[in-house]
Amino acid sequence: MKYLRLKRKKDFSKIVKSGKRIYAPSLTIVIFPAKQTKMAVCVGKKYGKSVERNRIKRLLREAFRTQEGEIVSPCHILLIPKVAEKYEYGVFWRDIGKLLRREKLLETQNA
Repeated sequence: MKYLRLKRKKDFSKIVKSGKRIYAPSLTIVIFPAKQTKMAVCVGKKYGKSVERNRIKRLLREAFRTQEGEIVSPCHILLIPKVAEKYEYGVFWRDIGKLLRREKLLETQNA
């Protein structure tokens, strides 16, 4: 399953206004039920210069991409990182998986 990216301002507004927010130490995820899984990353200028912002976006997209095949119910997902000194792929991957499992959106692995 390949996810699509959310791009329209109307979609962002709808998700932020009426989506469910779930929190982790490294990021916040906003989830809104939909017919097809779509994802967006929101990284503003407070996160640093464009090089840092683009790196954060790449890390979040990859962490989501590796887990999106296990998503059970389609939804729109907005990923918002928290400001930190250092951003790591492993932390984002762990927190995205943990939050999506908590919301019963990922298949649980009992291994």
